Amino acid sequence: MTTEQAAEITPDTKDWTWVLDRPCPDCGFDPAAVDRVAFGDAIRDNTDFWVAVLADPRAGERPEPTVWSPTEYACHVRDVHRVFLGRVEQMLAEDDPRFANWDQDETAVAERYDEQRAADVVPDLVAAADAVADAYDRVAEDAWGRPGRRSNGSLFTVETLGSYHLHDLVHHRWDVRWIMGE
Repeated sequence: MTTEQAAEITPDTKDWTWVLDRPCPDCGFDPAAVDRVAFGDAIRDNTDFWVAVLADPRAGERPEPTVWSPTEYACHVRDVHRVFLGRVEQMLAEDDPRFANWDQDETAVAERYDEQRAADVVPDLVAAADAVADAYDRVAEDAWGRPGRRSNGSLFTVETLGSYHLHDLVHHRWDVRWIMGE
């Protein structure tokens, strides 16, 4: 895939925090249906899906020129895990931290998602998922309510951050459902 194709992707500028209050009409994620003690297992289950997707020979193909390929989405999911791991750790170590801004679209260009090979993405995706799943598994009962803020001021607790994180994973699985015949 060429750099020109990657530049055709429209940046996502939506504020998705509304998914903490109601189900997503696209992917069906319902924040009320997820128990925080299951975050780690849900992340691991989602990772199994991505491993299967990345084994498909079509994983590097974009369904449309302006839509990421499954491999590009998997790169994003890997990086989401890394960012959320840092945020969970920060929330557990600091009082009401303010998270550094993360521009996912800038990361996609800088990390050349469009040039990644599916087989090369798998080990890093699995490692990042395992690390953040383990972090959620270790959250003490009295720490789920610890706060943290995004650079735009959106307030999260460890629990709502985990729910927000899971929506991202479920939504991107929905984004690539075509490759698995779903």
